[in-house]
Amino acid sequence: MKPNPDGTWTESVLHSFTFGADGGEPSGGLIFDAASNLYGTTQYGGAYGEGVAFRLKPNPDGTWTEKVLHAFTCADGAVPDAGLIFDAAGSLYGTTYFGGTYGWGVVFKLAPTSSGWSERVLHSFLGYGRRPSGPVIFDRAGNLYGTTSEGSTNYGLVFEITP
Repeated sequence: MKPNPDGTWTESVLHSFTFGADGGEPSGGLIFDAASNLYGTTQYGGAYGEGVAFRLKPNPDGTWTEKVLHAFTCADGAVPDAGLIFDAAGSLYGTTYFGGTYGWGVVFKLAPTSSGWSERVLHSFLGYGRRPSGPVIFDRAGNLYGTTSEGSTNYGLVFEITP
């Protein structure tokens, strides 16, 4: 959305998802990097149907190009419906609502490499806390914090993951 001089706004579509390899049902918000690229996730679509992490890169002609950084497989997470965050090294962190070793969601890291992006599951939820329901945040020591929406013996919890 761009503001007009008269106080109204003009909408521009940067990318229209197809529910195919590019993903479908984006959610969780977007973040910018220093080069004005946008990053986000889709809950579904991608090569395995379990959602993607993506980048939208601005082109000089005003268009944008989407690149899938990671297509989730269920084994490494499914339905990433919360926002992403960056660390100082440019890696992305987020959560998935389902999938992982036990099927209850994961906390993941996407690190830039010379050949693309590498995904690593930092934590698979087992049941006491399950279905992470929002983005993670860092503290000054580099620990990650977040919330789950439910658990086997509770109605959700706040978690901490240490490096």
